[in-house]
Amino acid sequence: MGRNTRKRRTPMATKAVAGAAALALGGGGLIWANFYASAHESGSGQNRTKATANQIATINCPDVGQKLTKVPESARQGVAKELALLDRQITEAYTRLADTRQAQAGDSNYVNNAILSPLKSKRVATLDRIGININRAGGQRPQGLDQFAQCQGVPAEQPETNDGNGGGQNNDGQDQGQDNGGQDQNGGGQDQGQDNGQDQGQDQGNGGQAGNGPAADDFINIEDVQPNSRNLPNGLAANGDGGSTGTFTTQCGTNENENRNSDNVIVAPGVSNGAQHQHDYVGNQNNNAFASDEDLAGGETTCQNQGDKSTYFWPVIRIQDGTQDIDQGQPGGGQDGNVGKIVEPAQAELKFVGNRTSDVVAMPTALRIITGDAKSFTNGLNNANTSWSCTGFEDRQVTDKYPICPEGSSVVRTSNFQSCWDGQNIDSANHRTHVDFVEADGTCSNGFQAIPQLQVRLVYDVPAPQINNGQLANPFAVDSFPEQLHKPITDHNDFINFFDENVMNQMVECINSGQDCQ
Repeated sequence: MGRNTRKRRTPMATKAVAGAAALALGGGGLIWANFYASAHESGSGQNRTKATANQIATINCPDVGQKLTKVPESARQGVAKELALLDRQITEAYTRLADTRQAQAGDSNYVNNAILSPLKSKRVATLDRIGININRAGGQRPQGLDQFAQCQGVPAEQPETNDGNGGGQNNDGQDQGQDNGGQDQNGGGQDQGQDNGQDQGQDQGNGGQAGNGPAADDFINIEDVQPNSRNLPNGLAANGDGGSTGTFTTQCGTNENENRNSDNVIVAPGVSNGAQHQHDYVGNQNNNAFASDEDLAGGETTCQNQGDKSTYFWPVIRIQDGTQDIDQGQPGGGQDGNVGKIVEPAQAELKFVGNRTSDVVAMPTALRIITGDAKSFTNGLNNANTSWSCTGFEDRQVTDKYPICPEGSSVVRTSNFQSCWDGQNIDSANHRTHVDFVEADGTCSNGFQAIPQLQVRLVYDVPAPQINNGQLANPFAVDSFPEQLHKPITDHNDFINFFDENVMNQMVECINSGQDCQ
């Protein structure tokens, strides 16, 4: 099990809540006192927001990994290590930002001089090494790579989500279902947190027990979301009257083995704690940053169908009720601002569906797909691709809020993967351009081929957070990079195909012939 912590589209216009933290060491972990402001606040809350408009909440750096679309195969692991170092540099700068609030208050140039300028110098050197890696492998250093060294401080009042010059994935058709994704709901669950979020956040530590999120404004009462107020993401109705209408369901458990780590073998192979947040794994059990395709092909699987050794993984959900988990003082856990009790899904449904307009073809062995974006809060929402809802209310979907579910209802977390493949590559330099979402009419563009679409539906029995006068108690949140502030839009999901060839062919036959199989 390697180093597992346990063995055992078009961007949506959005108003974003940013958080900033004052950091102190104590109690065996990180204790944060938070400053929160919302661009939606009104009345006295609005005045508080204006008063803190210059407060830098977090750090936004260009996501270099999204821009590297042409990296020679032999250079990718070296480049991945440098990209992981860029992430670590951001974390260190964010920690310093959180730890120097008093100095910032007395010097308007402090953040730029003491945090952003040194960060830029480190990034320049790292970017240079990325260019050298690419050149040595026979590739061409990307033009203007140095321009991605500069980072920005994001103020507490953030009227629009900064796109961070992030390279977007073509989510034509997918994003049309997200443009109305719940941002402008005026439900009580949302507004309660907005009216007093800044004041209570500063005075009462409202921002989760680690201080960098979540905040009251990150939640909405699901009953205040209008039914069908947004189109559901592509794929929930992928099986129309035409095309390939069957399904294939694989049952791989809910991570009863507690197989978790903070690596990401897709994005950061060979890098310990490359994700800086914990993942739940089901299916293949040989997952860590150092696993080769051969390791995965030979691994054990939790799937009932032993012909499915695929890897399915996603960020864990934690309840921040004052308790801690096994990784309290560890990288990926408390050291990276991820605190609270990890909650195993009550259900984990893994289903593959077809295409509305055509047959599907088999996925190649070791195909890697990432859906969603762990850095959506600072990258912008081009690649955000998750839906939050509650059982009994799944016609109400939100992307940028966690749902508050009524008694007897459970939190539902849905991800629908890209289902068009370029027909050649099992991965790409930025882990996105070899796959794509369908167009609005259900077809694949640019000569891509339709493959079975993975749909992951996770159900969690977690207590509903309480929001009283802007004070947030016992929230739940996904693990995230520290500077992403545990925002729901940073949710993501990962898949590596290691179906046995015969089982993959059975899946394709099932889907193309309109059968429901498992």
